[in-house]
Amino acid sequence: MIHHFSDNVVLVGFFVSLLRGGAITIQLYAAFHAQAYKRVLPYLRWVFLFRFMAWLLIGLSIYFIGDSNPQLTLFFIGLGLFFFSFSAGFGAIYFKELQAKLFSKSYRGKTMAYRHIAGSVASIISGGVAGYVLNHHTAPQSYAYLFMVSSLFMLIGFGVFLSIDEPAKIHVATKEKHFAYFIRNAIKTLRQDKRLQEQVWVMFLSFSSYLAMPFVILHANQHLLLTGWMLGGFVTLQMIGSIVGSTFLWRKIDDYAWMLSLSFFFMMGAFSMALIAKNVYMYGVIFFLFGVAMDGFKNAGMNLIIEIAPEEKRPVYTAIQINLSSIGLFFPVLGGILLELAGNYEVIYLLTILLLGIGFWISQHFSKHVLKS
Repeated sequence: MIHHFSDNVVLVGFFVSLLRGGAITIQLYAAFHAQAYKRVLPYLRWVFLFRFMAWLLIGLSIYFIGDSNPQLTLFFIGLGLFFFSFSAGFGAIYFKELQAKLFSKSYRGKTMAYRHIAGSVASIISGGVAGYVLNHHTAPQSYAYLFMVSSLFMLIGFGVFLSIDEPAKIHVATKEKHFAYFIRNAIKTLRQDKRLQEQVWVMFLSFSSYLAMPFVILHANQHLLLTGWMLGGFVTLQMIGSIVGSTFLWRKIDDYAWMLSLSFFFMMGAFSMALIAKNVYMYGVIFFLFGVAMDGFKNAGMNLIIEIAPEEKRPVYTAIQINLSSIGLFFPVLGGILLELAGNYEVIYLLTILLLGIGFWISQHFSKHVLKS
């Protein structure tokens, strides 16, 4: 979509960063306020409103401005993406609070697994709808239709979510007078809690899969004559892997450290197969395993932080983990540099397996020694 309005590839990367970066950078500030809230739903309403308006703004700007003024259209797209991502930073903290309040440890994993199943099914359906719209309407109007219609479905989902009956939080922290004091206390918390340090490291290493994952499809193109159907099939297989993993595996496990270890194991298996893959079937299995493992990482990461965090400090623990571990989102940049220097894919596959192996070892230590304390 961005490429339609500009040929600048740096600009494309900038817009991708807008979509992800805003949510990460604001979460410590969100936790600064959320630690003193007994209920978060009143504040979550504002988050939902901002996300709906930001998403709709993108569609309206493309529809009413579009090709008549590409620079202005890009400005409003960037503005919408920023506010959509920015508000998600608050939403992630509030959602974690609701997740901890509403579900017991044994049922929490099942609930998140069902959520991931529904999300994966919706992704498959949405991909089909998007493909239909893009094929039957010309750009950029097709982009506008997708954003406007999806914003209305988003609004319906938000309305259903807000019908939750949220219990009051019993133990709340006293908010510091200034955000700088909060940052100082957050650093102190990280230094004092070994379990939090272990989890930050292990979740950071779970992102090491991104060192090579974006380049697997490029490697496949050297062995196969990739068609649009193959590309779409790999994406679908990844979603199916997510559904199968959540349905038959993750929802049955309430030991989240073990879930994390299994996720590392499946991801290492995928990249081990990538070292020898030569045909479409092997690459299909690789993308299927990607879906299984990534869903396990998400489920385990969300639940482990709830398990180790004191109730009154839960927003702080969540923000610390997400902010530090999400540095791993820059692994694709490192992978691209290494691929450019080394000139072959096996190097980044092997390095990825090594880093995942370290993560697997830490997760085993985390399960045996840290969570038991």
